[in-house]
Amino acid sequence: MKIDIISLFPEFFDAFFRHSIIKRAIEAGRLDMAVTNPRDFSHNKHGQVDDTPYGGGAGMLMMAPPIFEAVESVASNYDSTINGNYETDEICDEMSLIGNPGESIRRRIVFMGPTGQPFTQEKARELATYDQLILVCGHYEGVDYRVEEHLVDETISIGDYVLTGGELPAMVVADAVARMIPGVLGAASGAQEDSFYEPLLECPQYTKPPEFRGWVVPDVLRSGHHKNIATWRQKEALRRTRLLRPDLLERPLTKEEIKLLKAIVEEESRL
Repeated sequence: MKIDIISLFPEFFDAFFRHSIIKRAIEAGRLDMAVTNPRDFSHNKHGQVDDTPYGGGAGMLMMAPPIFEAVESVASNYDSTINGNYETDEICDEMSLIGNPGESIRRRIVFMGPTGQPFTQEKARELATYDQLILVCGHYEGVDYRVEEHLVDETISIGDYVLTGGELPAMVVADAVARMIPGVLGAASGAQEDSFYEPLLECPQYTKPPEFRGWVVPDVLRSGHHKNIATWRQKEALRRTRLLRPDLLERPLTKEEIKLLKAIVEEESRL
């Protein structure tokens, strides 16, 4: 998979690319990531990429042309790498950006902005199915609305709060998506066991030592009885979800989940 990030601050991503799962995925060839600076596509000798908003208002807005051309460039480069037989002018045509060339290439262009739909694990799974994901980072007071209206496929938000730019949200999305790519995680079941992969919070986890300051690891986890351990983990995941995110249980529950939830309620009633 190829993830391209459009950002005025490529240096923000240096450490992100060089550490942990992302680094290993890149080195293993499972993932290709790059940052493109829209300033490189400015038509102003000063590299200007922002201007004052029409109608007045505080702050500056990122201009549409550099963003459009940066996205068109990374789309064209990817198409050329995969297909090797498309003319640059053909790729950069307005109609070819989101549609064809290359019917087999699946591309998604996403703007990271506060007006978007909330980012979820389900969305991460969906985005991981594309061949190329292009994440557009805003900055300053925002971007020319023509970017959202005519360039991107969707806008995604990582929360109801204000950030300086889209770089941190882009890292969040890229990290979550990368984990969904087959072979990226060392353990085959690692992604499936994460919180929100299934609609429950993750159960409590423990490691050595078995006792620390009087707090003891539950006996069942040290028993070696795999079925009992699996049941305990599911039950504690349900308990944690019921306490912290009860909204996640507002869905059809399995018979086993209903049984375990009843047991949890009975246990709590005896306390």
